[in-house]
Amino acid sequence: MATFAAAFFKPYNMSNTTSLLSQRALRMEESATLRMAAMARELKAKGHQVIDLSLGEPDFDTPDHIKEAAKKALDDGYTKYTPVAGLLELREAICTKFKRDNGLEFLPNQIVVSNGAKQCIANVCMAMLDPGDEVIILSPYWVSYAEIVKVAEGEPVIVHAGIEQEYKATAAQVEAAITERTKLLLFSSPCNPTGSVFSEEELQAIAEVVSGHERIHIISDEIYEYINFSGRHHSIGTIESVKDRTITINGFSKGFAMTGWRLGYLGAPKWIADACNKIQGQFTSGANSFGQKAAAYALLADMKPTDEMRHAFEKRRNMVVELLGKIPGIKANMPEGAFYSFPDISALFGKRCGDTVVNNPDDFCEYLLETEYVAAVSGSAFGDDHCFRISFAASEEQLREAVIRIERAVRELK
Repeated sequence: MATFAAAFFKPYNMSNTTSLLSQRALRMEESATLRMAAMARELKAKGHQVIDLSLGEPDFDTPDHIKEAAKKALDDGYTKYTPVAGLLELREAICTKFKRDNGLEFLPNQIVVSNGAKQCIANVCMAMLDPGDEVIILSPYWVSYAEIVKVAEGEPVIVHAGIEQEYKATAAQVEAAITERTKLLLFSSPCNPTGSVFSEEELQAIAEVVSGHERIHIISDEIYEYINFSGRHHSIGTIESVKDRTITINGFSKGFAMTGWRLGYLGAPKWIADACNKIQGQFTSGANSFGQKAAAYALLADMKPTDEMRHAFEKRRNMVVELLGKIPGIKANMPEGAFYSFPDISALFGKRCGDTVVNNPDDFCEYLLETEYVAAVSGSAFGDDHCFRISFAASEEQLREAVIRIERAVRELK
């Protein structure tokens, strides 16, 4: 028996496992934010006093009234499967929120609730892209945008804006990037990683460009809507010329500190929502039931905790930008939303500390982590090789200490 088994079940050669992976998996880049967070955890485990400013996760707990709503849902028996597109109660609450906060008119059958806003974006790309279709992505952009597009067999077309433009691409740049293969325009406002917020006038100009190309649809990622320091939030989907060609993405992770709940949603033309519903039905089905009950409650309940979080982030922003502005070689603008700073450090390139040479933001972030135990994310992950991102999702004390360490690291570069 042993001889028979040995003949037919040969030992598995682990050295060849990579060859068994799909080209899709091999081509996909690892999330830079998650990679840096993992490196920070490893250093912490070794006893180092790491300040981790790499992840985009509010350091606040989910407000108590939302947690209590989830507990009640559990007690009421909401522990079963949900409709793929989400509980009707939540989709109705989302429609109310869209109209109340954004001036967007949707029916519940135009809403799809997913396991996070990331899945919403993936659903749309999977639903709309064929091989070779182009997606214009305004850069700097969130790390997953380009990879999601590529997994859906689309072609990312990056339109870049640096700090001199407040990291906001213009309508003229969008127009110049359009080809006969352009299918989608994808951007976020407020933006991760820059915190930039597109004004109503800027969105109007972009909408005017897109409206002249019937094939192009817009994915507007508005997950940071409630963390906006510039005044009223503007949704491009309210503009008449593109309202029927805009998919608005949002969720609960940032404004409600509900990151671990994994709940996002989109509002879209019904034919797009239907396609997303079909795709999600084959991948994950509906999001968790009791979380959806709590999310419906959150949208219609007291927004004071969200306002308090926004005020705290604004205070931290002011402090961090002021302190960064005192460091030679670092150029930081004033972000209008989200909870990030995205300083330009290109003036430091070519400098060294001992055997370490900083030629790009990857080098700088590794140097910063290894020497001062501050975890940040290279701007190259966000489509900008002049900058790095730090998150305000930490206490004022930690942020102040982090900037002290960053300044020390910079001063050691000669």
